[in-house]
Amino acid sequence: MTDTALQGESQQPGEPAVLEDVPGWFWDHDRHSFEWFLDRQTERGVTGDLLEMGAYLGRSAIVIGEHLQPGETFTVCDLFDSVAPDEENSKEMDTSYRKTLTRSAFEANYLSFHDELPDIIQAPTSVLAGGRIAAGAYRFIHIDASHLYEHVVGDLQVARVALQEQGVVVLDDYRAQHTPGVAAATWEAVFNHGLKPIMLTECKFYGTWGDPEPFQRDLLDRVHLASGCHLSTETLNGRQVLRMTGSSEGIQPFRASRHRRRPAVEPSQSRDALRAAQDEAALDLAVRRARAAEARRPVNVAKRAAKDLLPPVVTSAIRRARRG
Repeated sequence: MTDTALQGESQQPGEPAVLEDVPGWFWDHDRHSFEWFLDRQTERGVTGDLLEMGAYLGRSAIVIGEHLQPGETFTVCDLFDSVAPDEENSKEMDTSYRKTLTRSAFEANYLSFHDELPDIIQAPTSVLAGGRIAAGAYRFIHIDASHLYEHVVGDLQVARVALQEQGVVVLDDYRAQHTPGVAAATWEAVFNHGLKPIMLTECKFYGTWGDPEPFQRDLLDRVHLASGCHLSTETLNGRQVLRMTGSSEGIQPFRASRHRRRPAVEPSQSRDALRAAQDEAALDLAVRRARAAEARRPVNVAKRAAKDLLPPVVTSAIRRARRG
């Protein structure tokens, strides 16, 4: 992760959204890797819920949500614009996210690609401990909530309980210079708590508390892997670990949205402009919900037939008479 979020380009209402419109740090190799692991689960009939701890403005959540299967739940836990629970976390939020990270901005971005929002828990990820989420119910968990060692340790403990035996956990910023707490918590889990690495990319660690070898065999056999993804093999404490490098060649773009683009939230926006963008997103969401409710109403067949069959001049006269 870099210190500055990617910003969406200027957008025109009515144009379909693309993933690059959403500010954030989520590069092609990791987006492809997310889809590879999630598609592999679907192909093998693996079912289970999905969880993201820390979502920023929704770039990775949009991709995860695309793989939600019938009967599954996708949960996103993030502070968004809430007050941080401790001073150190609050300082981290103020430094990196406070100017842009709002729940309404996340929801607007997510609804640019999906018809329904995930289950959102607007709170620190520590609330997930102690039975808030079901043990063994999850097949894929992405951890990207905090860079503080104590918080990442807690998030990993939640993931260990929540994941299925062959579930996949992904940790962001496991090796960045400005996030030593994530690195310490990640490798502590590997050496002391049974977490097994599957693959490493430049930004993310992919692992399981189950058996990593079936995943690694398919990766090395290049089952559905993009041509630009180059793999190398390392040995760590007697275990095989894969590293992915390469170019974006052969990595298919994420599908274009069915919905129109929504305004990107940029740090340079004034407070009034930011509020206006949020209000527009909220209004758009309200309109879509109202239309959905209207679509569920019983249809008056006679009225529908009259509207379709009568000449426009007659239906206009009827409407004027009713208003009168």
